[in-house]
Amino acid sequence: MVSSMTRREFVAKATLAAAVAMAGTSVARGQPEVKSRYRIVAFSKSFQQLNYEQTADLVAEVGWDGIECPVRTKGQVEPQRVEDDLPKLVDAMKQRQREVTIITTDVKEVTPLNEKVLRTAAKLGIRQYRLMHWKYAKDKSLELQLKEMAAKFKDLAALNKELGIQAGYQNHSGVDYIGAPVWDVYSVLKELDPKHMAMHFDIGHATLEGGMSWPIQARLAQPMLGAVYIKDFIWEKTATGWRSKWCPLGQGMVKKSFIDELKKSDFAGPISQHHEYFEAGASRDKMVPGFKKDLEVLRGWLA
Repeated sequence: MVSSMTRREFVAKATLAAAVAMAGTSVARGQPEVKSRYRIVAFSKSFQQLNYEQTADLVAEVGWDGIECPVRTKGQVEPQRVEDDLPKLVDAMKQRQREVTIITTDVKEVTPLNEKVLRTAAKLGIRQYRLMHWKYAKDKSLELQLKEMAAKFKDLAALNKELGIQAGYQNHSGVDYIGAPVWDVYSVLKELDPKHMAMHFDIGHATLEGGMSWPIQARLAQPMLGAVYIKDFIWEKTATGWRSKWCPLGQGMVKKSFIDELKKSDFAGPISQHHEYFEAGASRDKMVPGFKKDLEVLRGWLA
């Protein structure tokens, strides 16, 4: 081998091989490069009006690794058509070396339609899905409602284990959302294996609900993280009082310190960027610069 190349070429190749080996060791020790540790994807709700080829082109242009795709009623893929349409989207993404990383679903319990959605995703190699949110009924005991949720989640966990997939529950802000304070949904999820039933922790909603206490909620969720959702907001004073308003990442209340703490953990799952500040139907030309800027900010925080 040495005789077929110059000594200089041999040394160069050997040096490169050593560098690759060292990089692999770094990953094993929990100190990988940002790109190798975190897949950064986009929730495609903001541009779900595009066809599958256009979606894949946009994702590649912005620079995301993939998408979190709405497979739900009025989503990018309708649940009833999942067997026909989801493979087409997955193929379009693969053509650009991108992936469908997470699907966002209407799944709250095991039903024939929900099982079809999950089995299709599993066959396509999609290993994570987001559960539909739950809301508290005003006329029922809160404790009883959490017990009902736990029973349905237990059944879903068994199906997830069979299929080799992981569900994630997202915390939303709001007066009646189960999971808004995080503590309540934690009490349900802590009884289940996070390999099958995890938390999709949304730092935007957690900051909106938690104010200055969001680090506590983040610490609580950390052992059961399946994915992280990131978006930003500001408080805006209107004629009728204060309200929250979504805004580009880095311009609002969400702190870089969340990412600093996340990097200290062993979390290596996907980070999904949400862009609620774009109005429904916004043009591609308007959205792409904003997407690129948000990704630049996130990568800066992760660096």
